[in-house]
Amino acid sequence: MCTAELLTQRIDDVSKQVIVTLQEYIVSLGFTPVIHFELEGCYHSSQTNKPINFSTINQQLLQLNIAGEVIPEYWHQQWEYVSLFQGQSPLQEADYLSRAIKYLPFIFAQQGVEQTLIKPVVWQGDKGKLAIGCHNIFSGEKRAVHIPNAIQMNVSVKNSEDHNIIVDASFGEYLQQCFLETSKESSLLYLPEEEAFERFALKTKYGLAEELCSPNDISGGHQGSIALYKERGKHNQLMGEEPLLYDHHNNVLLSENDWQKFARIEHRLGASSVYYNAYLNVIYGLLNIIDALDVFIDNQCTAQLKTTVCQSQLPVSLYCQNEELGAIELFNQETWFAASINKVDSIVRQKNHKQTTLSEKIGDKLKAMILANYQIPSIITNE
Repeated sequence: MCTAELLTQRIDDVSKQVIVTLQEYIVSLGFTPVIHFELEGCYHSSQTNKPINFSTINQQLLQLNIAGEVIPEYWHQQWEYVSLFQGQSPLQEADYLSRAIKYLPFIFAQQGVEQTLIKPVVWQGDKGKLAIGCHNIFSGEKRAVHIPNAIQMNVSVKNSEDHNIIVDASFGEYLQQCFLETSKESSLLYLPEEEAFERFALKTKYGLAEELCSPNDISGGHQGSIALYKERGKHNQLMGEEPLLYDHHNNVLLSENDWQKFARIEHRLGASSVYYNAYLNVIYGLLNIIDALDVFIDNQCTAQLKTTVCQSQLPVSLYCQNEELGAIELFNQETWFAASINKVDSIVRQKNHKQTTLSEKIGDKLKAMILANYQIPSIITNE
């Protein structure tokens, strides 16, 4: 095993310890964190007339004990891995995504696919131009489309009565605010390679604003890059509409609307990448949940909402450019990530009657390993 693989394994091992601690702390407060992922990717196959059998792929995922399924996505030869809701813990969800990233290329290969691309941008991945004023009708004009691929993290929290508190006492709005305020300095976690930053520039650099809906900055509200979905979803559709009664033509006669059950925060800034670490991003999600719960328990979410919505530009590179800090240096300078882990770890250790020493600050240890990972050239280049 090479140096990079050894360091990645150490990061995973420490991250799993941290997730267990964070989960234990949240449960001790009387709540259950819920995290689900969605992963986009593409494939290249010379057998263009042979369709992909997604049912077979999903059967293989099931055999690997991965609670997710793969479905066709918007662009030709684009796919999406969608997490299944089976009551899994955040740690289990991270395991599922991590193993999906590892095994999907082998699963696609069994159907004759030469390349399974889990990367931020698939250059010239499709050809087409949307008709003026249309969102799904294409004109006869053909041009290369550089396809952006995302990893999306969906977050909600349940109380002891299995009720989703995203809808209660401005908790959802405050949790969204937490993500907005931590996303820039923590961008290294969800934008792990240089090409991830090219994904944000596609619309403006290549004139693809009509064809692409990927975010290009940190924004909130109902449909921003960090979106709060309550009554309505991404496309303003009603959330949680479930059919109850059909007629003999299979038309829906009666339905109910349980949007509270599906309310969530969608963090849509993450870039699809084989370097995306699901465990680190679950930690990032759990730390924001803990920050929001601390305020929610004191019934202060509404009072602590800021009148001006936080909105900022993402870094444009892993590296510093001119006077603008890159994602690596932003993460190096921030203090929230490690300090938050240390704080919760100390509380849980004291509760479990375990002694803590200065040398056991696991948050500092994990952050140092993340930064050390970017001293290895193979991790930070596009080679």
